[in-house]
Amino acid sequence: MDAFVTALGLVFNLETLLVIVASAIFGLFVGALPGLTATMATALLVPVTFYMAPIPAIAAIISCTAMAITAGDLPGTLLRIPGTPASAAYVEDSYRMAQNGQAGLAIGIGVIGSVLGGLFGFVFLLFTAPALAKFALGFSSFEYFWLAVLGLSCAALISSGGIAKGALSLLLGLFIAQVGLDPLTAAQRFTFGSTELAGGISFIPAMIGMFALAEILRAGRSPISKVPQVNVRNPFKGTLKVIWQYRKNQARGSIIGSLIGALPGVGGDLAAWVTYSLAKRTSKTPEKFGKGHPEGLVEAGATNNAALSSSWIPAMVFGIPGDAVTAIAVGVLVMKGLDPGPQLLTVNPHNFYAVMLVFVIANLLMLPLGYVAARSARRIFEVPRALLNAAILLFCIVGSYSINNTMFGVIIMLVLGIVAFILESRQFAIAPIILGIVLGPLVEQNFTTSMMITSGNFLGFFSRPIAGALGIATLVIWGLAIAATIMRARRARAEQLSAQTSPP
Repeated sequence: MDAFVTALGLVFNLETLLVIVASAIFGLFVGALPGLTATMATALLVPVTFYMAPIPAIAAIISCTAMAITAGDLPGTLLRIPGTPASAAYVEDSYRMAQNGQAGLAIGIGVIGSVLGGLFGFVFLLFTAPALAKFALGFSSFEYFWLAVLGLSCAALISSGGIAKGALSLLLGLFIAQVGLDPLTAAQRFTFGSTELAGGISFIPAMIGMFALAEILRAGRSPISKVPQVNVRNPFKGTLKVIWQYRKNQARGSIIGSLIGALPGVGGDLAAWVTYSLAKRTSKTPEKFGKGHPEGLVEAGATNNAALSSSWIPAMVFGIPGDAVTAIAVGVLVMKGLDPGPQLLTVNPHNFYAVMLVFVIANLLMLPLGYVAARSARRIFEVPRALLNAAILLFCIVGSYSINNTMFGVIIMLVLGIVAFILESRQFAIAPIILGIVLGPLVEQNFTTSMMITSGNFLGFFSRPIAGALGIATLVIWGLAIAATIMRARRARAEQLSAQTSPP
C-alpha cells in the first residue's frame, strides 16, 4: 500500500500529467499522418526524455505510443493507408465502411475497442506479469519458429486474392527479408555489392511505399472516389451497440492480444493478424469480411492495445523488449538508472505501480482525444486531392529518409511502392508481403538455431510440448486449406462438366 501511495504521488503531479497529455497529443498527430508510425513517434520523443525525471520519461513513451497506434486507424479508414502493421490486417474492412458512409462508426470501433483492449491488457499486466514473463522466457527457438510460421500462414489464408496468390505474396515478402547479411555466417545475400543493401531492407520504408505510395499511384489513375462522411455531431454513434453485438470477439481479441503480446519480440502485429483470421474462420458470415464488415475490426482492434500493454511484461520484469517500442523504453529506463528487471517489483515497486497508473490514464485519454480526432478527420478531404497526394508523398519521403538519414530508404520506398501498385492491379494481396518482411528474420533465425540444436533433425521441432502443439496446429491449418482448395476446384470442375453435358 505504501508503494501504491508513493506511485500516486509520482503520477498525479503537474509535470507528469502535462507530459502525458502533451505526449498523447503528439502521438495522435503523428499516428494520424499517413506514412508516419508509432515507433517513429516514440523514437522522436527519446531526445526530449533526456530532460525529464524517470517516471515522466516513461509516461511520455507509453502515452505517445498508445495514442499513435490508435490514431493509426484514421488514415487506414479514410485513405486505405494503415498507420501500423497491425491495422493493415483490417484496413480493407475499415476503408470499405468509410466508403459506405460509416467512417464515424469505423473510427469509433477502433478507438473504443482500443480503450477496452488496453484496459484489459493493463489488468492482465498488473496481475500476471511475473508468471507470464517466466512462461515467455521458457519459450525456445522451436516455439518462436512455429508461432511465426502460424502467423505467416494466417496472412496467406485470409488474403483477398486467394490462397495461391496470398502464398506467392508471402514468399515475395520472405525473399525481401533475405536481402542483407546471413545472420549465421555474415555472408552477403542479394546485395549485388551494395553497402546499403548489406544492412537489409528496412521494414518502415517498405510499408510506406507498398501502402502509401501505391495508394497515391492508384488515386492518380482512378477518378476521385466517394468521400466518406463522418457524423460530426456524434462520431461514436452506434459504436457501443456494435461492440456489444460482437462482445465475444472483443473479449477474445483482448485475451489473445494479451497472451501473444507478452512474448518477447512478437508484439501486437502478429496478434492482430491471428485474431482477424480467427474472427473470419469462426464468423457466421465470413463472405462479408473485407467488404466493410465490423466483426473482424472489433476483434483485431481490441488486440492492438491489449498486446501493447502486455508487451511490457518481459520489458518491465526481465528487461527483455516485447517489441520495438518497449526496446526504446528499456533504453530510457537504463538511461534513467532504473534497470528493468525483478527489482522493479521488489526494490522499487512504486515505480512499477506508477507505470501501471500511466497505462490507465493513457488509455482513458483516448476517448476525448479520439473523439476530437474523429470529428476533425473529415477536414483532410476538404483539401484538393492533388494537394493531399502531394502532402502524403512528402510525409512518405520524410518518413523513409528519417530511418537512417539516407536517400536509400527513399529509393526502397519508391521501388516497392511501384511493385505493390503493379501487384495489386493483378489482384495480389500486399499485406502478406509486409508480414513476410517483418517476420522473415524471426523465422530464419529460429529455424537455423533449432536446426543447429537438433543437428539437422526436423523431428526436433516437435520434441517440446508447446512447440509440438503449435507445429501440429500449423500443419492442420495447412492441410485443411489445401483440402478446401482441392474440393472447391473439383466442385467447380464438376459444375462446368455438368453445364457442358446438360441438354439445352
